[in-house]
Amino acid sequence: MTSVREMPLLEVGPPPGGFPPVRCAWRIPSKGPSAAAIFLVALGAFSCGMYQVGQGNRIRRRESYAARRAILPMLQAEKMKALNMGWYTMESYRFVKEWKKYLEEEAGIMKDVPGCKVGERVYNFWKVDASGNR
Repeated sequence: MTSVREMPLLEVGPPPGGFPPVRCAWRIPSKGPSAAAIFLVALGAFSCGMYQVGQGNRIRRRESYAARRAILPMLQAEKMKALNMGWYTMESYRFVKEWKKYLEEEAGIMKDVPGCKVGERVYNFWKVDASGNR
């Protein structure tokens, strides 16, 4: 044999008698929840999560409003300070009038409390300048 062309031809085929039959079952056993059950569980989880987000937003909004109410006296004081400098209009004069009425009412309520000064700040905050000193 001098060349590949002169070699005997061998073909690969099935064994004598053929291959054994292959069992191919299309029936897949149904294990686990159905698609509808999975969808309902996912929908329930999503709904619970969105409810929790809504509750958190509600609390955050309530805290935001409380913070606004807490700093309102300071904002009004700034407004009064600006009013004394002549920066505001008739609305500011109305505010000053109401503020004086409020102070008179506070004086009437707190008249029996020793050491109470009407119009004094209830909360004492640290005053910090730009360099961070107190």
